[in-house]
Amino acid sequence: MAKVPRNFRLLEELEKGEKGIGDGSCSYGLEDGDDIMMSNWNGTIIGPGHTVHENRIYNLKIVCGEGYPDFPPTIQFLSRVNLPFVSQLNGKVDPAKLPVLANWTRNNSLETVLVEIRREMASFNNRKLPQPPEGSTF
Repeated sequence: MAKVPRNFRLLEELEKGEKGIGDGSCSYGLEDGDDIMMSNWNGTIIGPGHTVHENRIYNLKIVCGEGYPDFPPTIQFLSRVNLPFVSQLNGKVDPAKLPVLANWTRNNSLETVLVEIRREMASFNNRKLPQPPEGSTF
């Protein structure tokens, strides 16, 4: 099967992100519409219901390097959050601690990452973790 070039792949993802994902609990788009390399993205996750994250809006910075989609994007929370895979110093997601990044394949996408992070927020171990004040940032 032919390998889709990086920019074609990112254009597809941009189109999908602008339309919104599923129930609208996760969204993403380019930080700057003039970014011809399509490297810098913003992501938003609405915290899952029946958890300490419910009704919270989390903002993330996503960077798709030159090796994307063969290599995972780097993810950084801008909104303060207490999760085992997020550095409390700068909000960066540790790829080794988040399975979707640790086991990255080129079939994964920005959508996959955001949906998986939201799923992790709702997991048994993370759904009741004490959280920083709402609205605080890194």
